[in-house]
Amino acid sequence: MKTSSAKLLLAFAAVYVIWGSTYLAIRYAIETIPPFLMMGIRSLIAGSALYLWSYNKGGRVRREQLLPLLLLGILFFLLGHGLLAWGQKIVASGIAAILSVSDPLWICLIESFTIKEFRLNRKQIAGLILGFVGVGLLFFPTSDAMTLQINPFGAFIILMSAISWSIGAVYSRVAKLPKSYVLSAGLELIIGGILLCIVSGMTGEFRNFHPSMISLRSSLALAYLVIFGSIITFTAYVWLLTVTTATRVATHTYVNPVIAVLLGWAFAGERFTLLALFACSVIVFSVYLMLESKLKRQ
Repeated sequence: MKTSSAKLLLAFAAVYVIWGSTYLAIRYAIETIPPFLMMGIRSLIAGSALYLWSYNKGGRVRREQLLPLLLLGILFFLLGHGLLAWGQKIVASGIAAILSVSDPLWICLIESFTIKEFRLNRKQIAGLILGFVGVGLLFFPTSDAMTLQINPFGAFIILMSAISWSIGAVYSRVAKLPKSYVLSAGLELIIGGILLCIVSGMTGEFRNFHPSMISLRSSLALAYLVIFGSIITFTAYVWLLTVTTATRVATHTYVNPVIAVLLGWAFAGERFTLLALFACSVIVFSVYLMLESKLKRQ
């Protein structure tokens, strides 16, 4: 029992803290590695490790599962991770995390239009409205030169990455995928990684780039993203889904932006307006309203 509790605590700590820290790691990684290429390398290495592990455990994919895996590779990694990394070239890691944590809001909105049985209660409606108000506050202009300025276009790109991830999350619930979550994730990562590398070449990222240009900090950040951000934390995430409810696991969305904002402030010198911090609080509270009723029933 003690071992089980310790595993549960460590798994939640990984999902809460490590995923919250990946935004700062992305910022460091793309300092000297082009964003699409960086995410492509991350996805290919992590995906190959997960796929080989699952394959050795007997995981296999059928032909009819290839198209859903392709679509999810596009939604989750080409658009989700790719746009996130590109957007962080001009948006602070903390703001990127705040915008990305809007996933539950978009998922709920998408489900309300696509699933007939899905009905929003009053708290969820209030949370949805409040969440979008919080997102809107991040685009509100500020004239304080001493605080971090939010690039509207970069913020919009990251918002598009969150919407793409949310579409993928809803689609993955009905898509015909392999029974093994690890196998599915591995193949989605590999597909997304290949596409990211193709886009990297098409957008000219290879022209002025040479491996010798990669700094030690970017190398360590990429290694951290592969090992901790993808392999370890995703494994913890999958394990949590087998021992507790998906709604409880989703509570990481309360913590990730707080961790990202604190790390960005402590290590990257990111300064935030009071309005931005207030928007963060509004979005996190809106996510709580969206999930609170489900948590009570479990």
